[in-house]
Amino acid sequence: MTLEAPGWALELLRAARVGRLATTGEDGQPHLVPVCFVFDGDALYTPIDGKPKTTRRLKRVRNLETNPRAALLVDHYEEDWRRLRYVLVEGEGSLVAGAEVARVLASLREKYPQYAEVEVGPEVIRIAPLRIAAWTA
Repeated sequence: MTLEAPGWALELLRAARVGRLATTGEDGQPHLVPVCFVFDGDALYTPIDGKPKTTRRLKRVRNLETNPRAALLVDHYEEDWRRLRYVLVEGEGSLVAGAEVARVLASLREKYPQYAEVEVGPEVIRIAPLRIAAWTA
């Protein structure tokens, strides 16, 4: 799928250190969490990693299993409001495994050196973009 977005927006998706992932569960309640992620030009990936959690069956994973619609927001803030900007990616979320995880893990480790020591997988969340909205001041 060819993504329609300005070059600065695609670069912000590649460079941003954190995004906010929104999912919605069966009950219709929104769930929003900060996530590390990588963007390969076609899809966004966020790991299910081994940092301390009560379970690997995270609410975002359970939500995607019942409602695959998801959104990821990346923003840039500065006190000079003329430099504000954000990118909102709306898409379909799913869990992927196997060779795709190995490729994503290599990208995660390149972007976040901490992943050299943090367990990831065996699945990662993939967001296939359906729409990208970008705004800048």
